[in-house]
Amino acid sequence: MSMPDTPVHDQLSGRAVPHAAIQAEGGKRKTVVMKFGGTSVGNIERIRNVAKRVKAEHDRGRRVAVVVSAMAGVTNRMVGYCAELDPLADPKEYDAVVAAGEQVTSGLVSIALQALGVKARSFQGWQIPLVTDDAHGKAAIESVDGTALLDCLDDGVVPVVAGFQGVGPDGRIATLGRGGSDTSAVAVAAAINADQCDIYTDVDGIYTTDPRIVKRAKKLDRITYEEMLELASVGAKVLQTRSVGLAMREGVRVRVLSSFAETDDDSGSIVVDEDEIMEKELVAGIANSHDEAKISVRNIPDRPGIAAAIFDPLAAANINVDMIVQSVGVDNMTNMTFTVSKADEAAARAVLEKAREYVQYGELITSHNVVKISVVGIGMRSNAGLAARMFRTLADRGINVQVISTSEIKISVLIDSEYTELAMRALHTAYGLDSQEGADA
Repeated sequence: MSMPDTPVHDQLSGRAVPHAAIQAEGGKRKTVVMKFGGTSVGNIERIRNVAKRVKAEHDRGRRVAVVVSAMAGVTNRMVGYCAELDPLADPKEYDAVVAAGEQVTSGLVSIALQALGVKARSFQGWQIPLVTDDAHGKAAIESVDGTALLDCLDDGVVPVVAGFQGVGPDGRIATLGRGGSDTSAVAVAAAINADQCDIYTDVDGIYTTDPRIVKRAKKLDRITYEEMLELASVGAKVLQTRSVGLAMREGVRVRVLSSFAETDDDSGSIVVDEDEIMEKELVAGIANSHDEAKISVRNIPDRPGIAAAIFDPLAAANINVDMIVQSVGVDNMTNMTFTVSKADEAAARAVLEKAREYVQYGELITSHNVVKISVVGIGMRSNAGLAARMFRTLADRGINVQVISTSEIKISVLIDSEYTELAMRALHTAYGLDSQEGADA
């Protein structure tokens, strides 16, 4: 016997919820985190559209929590102000400045929701609290107390959380690094035991590569946590690396979809466990990263412990080193080349110059004219020849490989940035990823 679609009283929130909404969720109200990036909240009209999307989910009888980024361009402007005053600004004061954008957006989205008749309350990171370590500027989340957010949900209120920020052990605002709102959203989803974390952005899903470079890129319906983690770590901008790692660890289902198109429960791309994907491709995608600075430390005495003498002080300064290559020692001298993010280049130079007396290197050279190209796929575990295919494809087009790094499911190379588009298109075709629709110019 069918149940009429008339409201019932929800014992948790006191709201009237349609029978159909509860039936669709198998008798349990679904809890969803909706995260909106900077372009999605880029102006007042877009904020109104975000509020309408949230209201639509809320009206379906779902418990909805929202996480927002700063309006597009705001964080860059704040970063620019800090850099203009001091390129090596105090990280704690830097965080106090750059966290302002999310605070504004969370308040504006709450106002927009209230204007539509939806109860809403904004939260800053410290009000939850979302607790981080003391690595200001790129802090890691240590814990999230979901109590206040769950209280809101139980009362029928939509909590609107400022992403990208938390509170450090010193009681000061700490930011999570670029793209940190994704990590905030996943952490909130884990804290309130959400059924799904939906990341709304300016693209309609996860593609095999950047469709702005390769017109034959394909949208993926599903991708494994491991593949997405590797793609994010090597330059894919759809999700922040730490957000994927946290989702994998906490078992949070993450969906990427567009905030500028009509969507339903089947829209976008979803990141899931490997067991949920029946047919696994050899290669899931190809990514590029221009956020690389190559640092070469030359004419170093080739003695035991020299690598530690270089990389220990960088680690102590919270500078992440990515690709590393050391030349074969000649005449008791060697060279070390590695990459760091462009944002860390000035700090890395300062650390290495301070260590020069002990390391006794001859020359320190940096370069920005490089790009990291990475091929990622779980099929690499059991299929030989995928690395050779990459090197042959690049060689056939006269592209020199400067540095190589690998993992179980990834191969990355550093090349001159002028060859970015040529390399991406050639590799996409070489690994059979081209869609049958469209054609490259």
